[in-house]
Amino acid sequence: MSRTRRVVIAVFPGVDLLDVTGPAEVFAVADRETGGAAGYRVELAGRTRGEVATSAGPRLVADLSFDEVDGVLDTLLVPGAVETGPGGETARVDADVVAWLARVEPQARRVVSVCAGAHLLAAAGLLDGRTATTHWSAAAQLAADHPEVTVDPDPIFVRCGSVWTGAGISSCMDLALALVAEDLGEEVALAVARQLVMYLRRPGGQSQFSVPLSRPPAARRAIDELRMFIVDHLDGDLSAAVLAARMCLSERHFARVFRQETGTTPGAYVEAARVEAARRLLEGTDQPLDRVAAACGLGSVETLHRALRKQTGTTPAAYRRRFRTTA
Repeated sequence: MSRTRRVVIAVFPGVDLLDVTGPAEVFAVADRETGGAAGYRVELAGRTRGEVATSAGPRLVADLSFDEVDGVLDTLLVPGAVETGPGGETARVDADVVAWLARVEPQARRVVSVCAGAHLLAAAGLLDGRTATTHWSAAAQLAADHPEVTVDPDPIFVRCGSVWTGAGISSCMDLALALVAEDLGEEVALAVARQLVMYLRRPGGQSQFSVPLSRPPAARRAIDELRMFIVDHLDGDLSAAVLAARMCLSERHFARVFRQETGTTPGAYVEAARVEAARRLLEGTDQPLDRVAAACGLGSVETLHRALRKQTGTTPAAYRRRFRTTA
């Protein structure tokens, strides 16, 4: 007899639609791929039963009111919402959801937030003393409003005990896929990823922005092409002299143009790209550190240690322990 995994997702006015439907679809596909053996049963809970307007316009229908949610929950999932004011976009903190979370959290095996939903968990006291992430644009607000929470704005998702927090928008599906992997194993998660045409998987520690995308497009197309060349040839010679020659510029002129277009030096950009590649290998493989360093163009384990510590504040071994096991 299959186990029932009851998933309750909070919905409230202005909630981000994909934060709700993305994870729900992942769980539904897991059920289909296992012939129902996964046992996921998704319910939406709101202030009252009935329609709830989303930020995108389409309405969702709450199956239950908050007061009607009782019994044991496998997963309590909290999506996010943002509102626009004079200072720009901020995370919306719904008082009814916060009060309900504080009350219902002991009934859940695990608690999960998506995007700005982390602000609701924090307001309910569920992130006190924990490390958490949220959408990059709301991370500063979360840190300022809740100094008792260690906010890491970089990863796609973070697991801290029984509490999972995820980054923005589409990464909700990466997070849900990780939950499926925890529940049912990698083989089922891979089958779900294939059906959804997703990667299995963007590990939790992967940055919300890749190095090429974290910089705005350059005015010169040649600089953007060079940036992609760098990412594709990390184990090669990417010295300033080689890159300048590829641009048919003197080293001095090239350095000036590159900084003007990207806001950083060629050397710093190359190192950041190599560290990002090293992080992916640490998260997704068991390759020894010397092979990781060589594959990313960092040369030696010592250089890998130095570069990773500079950019992440931790060692390769500690980084792998944290993200290899929770991805």
